[in-house]
Amino acid sequence: MMKDEKGDGGVGGSARGGRGGYVRADQIDLKSLDDQLQRHLGRARSTDRKDEEDTVAVRQEWEIDPSKLIIKGVIARGTFGTVHRGVYDGQDVAVKLLDWGEEGHRSEAEIASLRTAFIQEVVVWHKLDHPNVTKFIGATMGTSALNVQTENGSVGMPTNVCCVVVEYCPGGALKSYLIKNRRRKLAFKVVMQLALDLARGLGYLHSKKIVHRDVKTENMLLDKARTVKIADFGVARMEASNPHDMTGETGTLGYMAPEVLNGNPYNRKCDVYSFGICLWEIYCCDMPYPDLSFSEVTSAVVRQNLRPEIPRCCPSSLANVMRRCWDATPDKRPEMDEVVSMLEAIDTSKGSHLALAAVQILHPAVSVDIKKKPR
Repeated sequence: MMKDEKGDGGVGGSARGGRGGYVRADQIDLKSLDDQLQRHLGRARSTDRKDEEDTVAVRQEWEIDPSKLIIKGVIARGTFGTVHRGVYDGQDVAVKLLDWGEEGHRSEAEIASLRTAFIQEVVVWHKLDHPNVTKFIGATMGTSALNVQTENGSVGMPTNVCCVVVEYCPGGALKSYLIKNRRRKLAFKVVMQLALDLARGLGYLHSKKIVHRDVKTENMLLDKARTVKIADFGVARMEASNPHDMTGETGTLGYMAPEVLNGNPYNRKCDVYSFGICLWEIYCCDMPYPDLSFSEVTSAVVRQNLRPEIPRCCPSSLANVMRRCWDATPDKRPEMDEVVSMLEAIDTSKGSHLALAAVQILHPAVSVDIKKKPR
């Protein structure tokens, strides 16, 4: 009679992972197998949750769905890219495409710096909500998976292209509007409306501890109702609690405050200075220091207190706002909330006469034509 074999080569050995064979049901540890299965399922669920969390972490709240974006013609060109008209999810938009150069033509450090600046702009912009700030809709970082729909079909974007999608402002840049009115000037009520829009927008930014750092009429857009919308937050920064943390020449020649031109520490008052220049530009429909070079402007503004010449026809109340805003001492410049109050207090009832006076003084040859026109 044969004995049961429970050695390494027997059935018992097969149950423990030996050579092939059947496992006796009475030797299967069901509880142990159940525990192993639960641990395996637990690890699988944990991995799935981690993958989902990683996916959520990668997708930022400001990211758009590229499949909903249609890019149309170019409406502006800049140093690092172009601005296009477009449609996003059925809404008219402006699409700012940032091109950092062909792949391989920039170092990893340069690309990292540009990406950081891009994220900084998006992070600042997407949290803002004010009628005088261009509405941010969304953005997307450069990724090989980005396919953009155009009127001629779908096109792929290289990994070094990012895009920012904002509301479309059909009135274009404030600077272009002023240039169009350079000869005949603006009615005083229009001057005040534009100035107040800009002042309120800047006041809102400063209330959020944001310094724009590149306030100029070129960065202000007009909607269909001619409302001013502050745009381009490419160099905007959260205001440092220590002004010495904010230094360096950031801005555009002619609008830069003396402390910025001089490389000194600065704060939100550099925006107030730039607003003063913009206010002059809105009133005069002209450009500050058109015939001076960068070095000449820098030297004259910092060392000789050069400022644009205020026309004699300008109301003293408005001229006072300009002078206070572009004071050489930052602490003497008013806060933007105070600027709004000063502008609101100015009487605009004599606007048409001032607009005509501005033409007569700044452009005498044009005034004759105006006088000859029938009323």
